[in-house]
Parts: sequence; C-alpha cells; structure tokens
Amino acid sequence: MVGGGGGGASSTWRNAYQEIANSKPLFVAIYATVFLGIVFSSLYVFSAVYSANSSSSTSWLSSPPSIPRSIENTRHADQSSNFSKPTTLGAGSLPPTSNPQIMQIKPIWESPPRNTRFPPLKTFRLTKQLVQQRVKDNVIIVTFGNYAFMDFILSWVKHLTDLGLSNLLVGAMDTKLLEALYWKGVPVFDMGSHMSTADVGWGSPTFHKMGREKVILIDAILPYGVELLMCDTDMVWLKDPLPYLARYPEADVLTSSDQVVPTVVDDSLDLWQQAGAAYNIGIFHWRPTESSKKLAREWKEMLLADDKIWDQNGFNDIVRRQLGPSVDGDSGLVYAFDGSLKLGVLPASIFCSGHTYFVQAMYQQLRLEPYAVHTTFQYAGTEGKRHRLREAMVFYDPPEYYDAPGGFVSFKPSIPKSMLLDGEHNLETHFSLINYQIKQIRTALAIASLLKRTLVMPPLWCRLDRLWFGHPGVLVGSMTRQPFLCPLDHVFEVNTMLKEQPEEEFGPAINFREYSFLDNPSLPRHVKESWLDVQLCQEGAEDCGAPNKTSRPGILRFPKRSNEEMFKTTFSSFKDVKVIQFSSMQDAFVGFTDKRREEKFRNRVKRYVGIWCCVENHDPGHIYYDIYWDEKSDWKPMPPQSAEDDHPPW
Repeated sequence: MVGGGGGGASSTWRNAYQEIANSKPLFVAIYATVFLGIVFSSLYVFSAVYSANSSSSTSWLSSPPSIPRSIENTRHADQSSNFSKPTTLGAGSLPPTSNPQIMQIKPIWESPPRNTRFPPLKTFRLTKQLVQQRVKDNVIIVTFGNYAFMDFILSWVKHLTDLGLSNLLVGAMDTKLLEALYWKGVPVFDMGSHMSTADVGWGSPTFHKMGREKVILIDAILPYGVELLMCDTDMVWLKDPLPYLARYPEADVLTSSDQVVPTVVDDSLDLWQQAGAAYNIGIFHWRPTESSKKLAREWKEMLLADDKIWDQNGFNDIVRRQLGPSVDGDSGLVYAFDGSLKLGVLPASIFCSGHTYFVQAMYQQLRLEPYAVHTTFQYAGTEGKRHRLREAMVFYDPPEYYDAPGGFVSFKPSIPKSMLLDGEHNLETHFSLINYQIKQIRTALAIASLLKRTLVMPPLWCRLDRLWFGHPGVLVGSMTRQPFLCPLDHVFEVNTMLKEQPEEEFGPAINFREYSFLDNPSLPRHVKESWLDVQLCQEGAEDCGAPNKTSRPGILRFPKRSNEEMFKTTFSSFKDVKVIQFSSMQDAFVGFTDKRREEKFRNRVKRYVGIWCCVENHDPGHIYYDIYWDEKSDWKPMPPQSAEDDHPPW
C-alpha cells in the first residue's frame, strides 16, 4: 500500500533521530551523515520516477539551447526552411520542459518587454509543441502572408480575439512581418520563405508560390494530430466557427466555395450535387485523418511537380477526381478524392464569398448570421479588398485613419425614384443611374481637392451586376436584388484612386473614405461632434451666401454654382470643423478658376472610373464608364466595336 510505504519511511527517520539524540558526539556526526544520505537518496528516487513519467510525453522533442521567455512561448519554423526545401517546414525543435501542459502562454496582443532583444530567427520554428500549446478543442486556426498584408492580418487576428478565440497562429513569409507581429504580441512563426515584402498581385509567379506554401503548411501541420482551419488573409471571421465545424465530426475536409446560387436556405451544408462552382481554398477545415493527409500529400506533390498549376485549380481537380456518392442521407457529406475522403461544402450564404456577402447579401435575405466573409469577386486588387471590408465596417484601421488632417467633406446623394426603380433593368437604365451618380461624385472630388479635405464617398447604387464574362444583368438563380447597393470597385478603380501620381501632371492627391465611414463605431467622438451642415440655396435668397454667419449653430446656407474664390473665402472660417456635409452636389461648383489646375484635375479623375462587364455574345463585351459623359452629346453605353476602339475614354 502507498500509505504503508509512507509510514515505514517516516518511522525509519524518527528512530534514527532518537538514536542520534542519545549517542555520544562522535556518533552524532556519523548518524547525521547517514541521515542526510537517506534524505537525498529518497529525493533522488522520487525525482527519477517523476522525470521518467514526464519525459515519456515529450520524447519527440530535442534539446536545443534555451529560448528567452519573451517569445511568448511561441516556437516556430526554421529560417532555413524555404520553397526549395519544403520538407524542412515544421521540423524544428524546442527546449525541453518537465511539464509542457502547464506552460504559461501570454495573451494575444500582450507585447514583449521593449527592453528585450528580438530573438534569433531559429527560435520562430513551427513545431508540434507550438501548435499544441495554442489549440482549442484540438483546433488550430492559421493564416499566413507577407508584410504587404500586415493590416489584413491584424484585422484577421482582432476579429478572432474579439470572438474569444486565441487558438491561432500566423505564418510570416518575410522577416519584416515576423518582427512586426512579434512586437505586437501576435503568435507568429517563420515560414522561411524569404519573400518580398511587397504586394504580390493576383496571378503573378510569386502569387503562385504563396499557394504552394499553403499546401506545404497543411501537409506539415496535419501530422501533428490537430484539426486545421486554414484561412487566407483577405477574409475575416464574424462569428465563432468552431461549434459549426464540430457539427460534422465525420468530415475529413470542409471547404468554402464560389457558389453564387443557393442550394439550401438554412445553415446546413450546401448540397454537393448542386454546388457546381469551384471549391475555394481561402477557407477550409482539415481533420488529421489518413484520407486528408493523403490528399494534402498528393496535392503538394502535384503543385511542386508543375509550377504552372494554380493551387486552387489543383485542389479542385484532385478532390473531384471522384465525387459521390453521399456519405449518408443526412449529413450532406460526400465521398471524394479517392473514394474514402469525406467532404463537405460550407454554405455560401454564411461562409460568404465577395459576391454572396457584398452583392447579394444572401445571409440577410435568408435571415442567417454570417460566419465569415472572403473578399473574392472584386475588381481592384488588394486595395479593392481592403475598401470592401471597410465599407462593411469589418476592417480595423489605426486611429489616425479616422481623423485625417484637414478634416472630411461628405454629401447627401440625390437620386430620383424613377431613375432607381422605374423601367426595365438594362444597359440604358443602369448607365443612366450610374452616370447620374458619378457626375455628383466628380463635383465632390473637385470640392474635396479645393478644400484639401478627405472625401467620404456616397453609397453607390447599381441596376446590373459586374462580372468577368457576358451575362443578362444578374446571375441567373442568384439572389441579387435590383437595384442593389454595389461595392465602389464595381464602377471606380479603387487601386488607381489610391496610386501615387506626379502632381505636376495630375494635380494634388485626393484622399477618400468608404461610404459607411461616418457611421463606423471607431470614429472618434471629437470628429462626430465637430460638424457643419451646408445647405445649398439660390443666390439672393434670405440668409444665402453670408460667409461668416450661420442661420443656426452647425448650419450654413451656401449658394449654388459658387466659384473657387467663394469656396475658399467661405470655408476658410471652418478649417477647424472636422466634417462638412453638403445637402447636395447638384450645381454646387462651377469649376476651377485656374485652367491649368482644372486640366490636372481632369487628367486625374478621368482615370478613376473603370468598366462594366459584360454584354453577352459580343467580343469585347465590356463598356467603359466616362466620368465626363455629360460633355459628349452622342454618348451611349456601347461596347467597343473594334480592337482600335477598345481603350478608356482618355
């Protein structure tokens, strides 16, 4: 018995002590030596037993030099691991610990002390222990990227931590991102990619390299025995997905898709028989089963053998090698890949693409709560993705974004009901609606430039959807309503608007914000409360045009068709006002007095608008928007009639 053994040891020590007390001094020293020997021998035995039990659970670890505590106990991928040596990813090691289960993990966003040095790169190695320290319910949520996507990554992490999730890791593809995330207290590991810090651009060779890094990462993590929720950085989580994923414990892989036509109207998996669109690998969940490991391995081998294969196309090809039958009659899972992999297609209504969320608002129409939004189906590169998330108020910007130097200018757009709702939804009615709005925006851009303020763009209404191919106006079977509130990149070239241009040719830059900016909860109180309403009025009317007087506090009546000098004189008195909102832009400004400045302004803004796409059965099928459409009496919405005509209207 354990109790008996303990009592015997106690009795031995007690008798020895009594004998020492009754002996002569010479024997006192002898007995003391014996007594201490017994004590230390006992401690050694207990220590040896404990160490044997502990080491059995961490025998897979090697023992490199000790790592500083300031790393938040994150252990990461070796810098020497790179694209040419993918098998080294995740092969790193950690310092031994007697009981890793009780190691303290610092909270996310708790930065390391500033008086500490940045640890050596080898300490940021991806390891099994790192992953197991961060899992929740055996799930790890992972994204990766380079420094160009730093703000996307911070938004991604912030959404998860706001949802109470800390079981996340970020793979850094360059050391600049690695260091930046480390000092912000974000769990990060080194992917050893040695990648550029610049935006790679969709479809570029570096973009394809990033795709290969993804499958290498999946193949490295699955053997750790954890479930992997793999995400692109251009998506955000709006609701904790773990309970949803747990509803399908038999699934080997659950993937999002580019499905735009609903196959279900509740929150069950999309019907695999009807979900014919591409599976999208920007959001997918992997369980560490033999089937999923085999899929990851074969997918990796396919991509490494042919650098021309896009990772998503490769995934679709290999998964759809066999599709069917259903696993059972209820779950919505299907046998795929080699006939043993159990696959589920996440519902596009709540694991949203850029179309089902920003265009269709499918989740709203079906009265469902979205779990995620991925910024696909957009037309302005990384800048367009960022702007869409800002429009939806799900992108986290620094405080200075909400308090721009010089303040803001906005306006209430004016759209006649007939232009928005009457008649058929066709090319003519769509372009009439868009042209009516862009003329007002053109005036607002001029006023913003004149007053050196940042323009808050208005909401933009469309009658027709925009895609990359010919269609009848909206996708057949989709839930797109007409008209609908369309993303800015449907009409405007957001990336061009943000691009630095030489001032001598294009005039001063014109900063802008998304239409929802003034409703964003992140807008500071001192900005919200510093407001001037400008009501346009006919010159000569009562109280119209009094430069330094307001009819009521916070309200200014200002004459229509004012010139540059009138604007400068009047609004110089309101430089400290954060937000100036005009009641309308109709006939608000007659133009710049300086013709050279007018020319530069025109040169800039005529590049701001893009194309609508596309007319069916016509090549080319796109139609160029023209921000100065009203100056051309014969302007009509027509696609180019020849290759020579296929150019922007400038």
